[in-house]
Amino acid sequence: MNREPWHDVAEAFALPVLALAGAILLFGLWVWIGGNSPVQAWTLLFVGAFGDAFSWQNTLQRAAPLMLTALCVALPARAGLTVIGGEGALVLGGLACAGLPYLTPLPQNIVGTALLLLAASAAGAAWIALAGALRQYRGVNETISSLLLGYIAIAIFKHLVEGPMRDPTSLNKPSTLPLSEALRIGSIGDYDVHWGLVFGVVLCLASAIWLGRSTHGFATRVVGGNARAARLVGLPAHRLIITACALGGAAAGLAGGIEVAAIHTNANASLIAGLGYAGILVSFVARHQPLAIIPVAVLFGGFGAAGSLLQRRMGLPDASVQVLLGFAFVLILAAEALRGRLLPLHFLPQRAPLAAAKAA
Repeated sequence: MNREPWHDVAEAFALPVLALAGAILLFGLWVWIGGNSPVQAWTLLFVGAFGDAFSWQNTLQRAAPLMLTALCVALPARAGLTVIGGEGALVLGGLACAGLPYLTPLPQNIVGTALLLLAASAAGAAWIALAGALRQYRGVNETISSLLLGYIAIAIFKHLVEGPMRDPTSLNKPSTLPLSEALRIGSIGDYDVHWGLVFGVVLCLASAIWLGRSTHGFATRVVGGNARAARLVGLPAHRLIITACALGGAAAGLAGGIEVAAIHTNANASLIAGLGYAGILVSFVARHQPLAIIPVAVLFGGFGAAGSLLQRRMGLPDASVQVLLGFAFVLILAAEALRGRLLPLHFLPQRAPLAAAKAA
């Protein structure tokens, strides 16, 4: 008895949906144990995320960096590596964006803004490519190395922001010098959503086209499927893997640059907000598929946007949505154990004997 292609597609969709549903139920149970109404919590989650135009704008604003940090996980994953150091690439990208004006005068126009974002992308790309190189040339586990590199990046960030690059006027919250108005990223039209959302959507679409339609992307997926077989047929596995890491790191670095240029206007501790870690969850829920990252990022951006409403209406901590994300992450990982078992063979429709004989 054979599994049809649609069975794998159905499982790829059903497992994340069931895991998210289970996470929402567990979140309701957690709220109920705390003496609150789970139904009210579920309602406020939806209203705070998608209830009106203001909620939608807040959701989309939060979804923008999640798309980019999720790509930092998804692209190396398609090459066979589990990289979880997007937080480090993001903070270094933000640091590079804020620090470039310290090194050289920039044109006070869109060209200067583009240079800032390129510097942010380059910093992120170099940091995650380092994790890929350590894996390929020194045999260092990329999951551990990328996580530790993230801590090192945060330490470098704090040292420079609180030391050599500190703005003397930033007394209570050490920060770099603010970017000039001409170098900042504005909002889309009259909406309270910055252009980072467009960057995120475009890069997710470009990544999907690269992986699915280009020779280089196909070779990357072959390496991710079986690196040894890829080497046997002559594919440059080392170069392809490190390139995928660099591209993912560039996306996370760009997220940091956009956060500085569009929201914070300088580099400070607010940049270390866990967006890189949230991107890990977004990528796993999306099964490392760039197109699926877009709706998943919007969903999790909505969860983040609803946190303040839960605090105001129910007295829950603003960070209570982190509990929901934690439940989701655990259940998503657990759901992987069901892959290939959610639709057992004896429940699948059997081919007719004649059709099976012809197929054979």
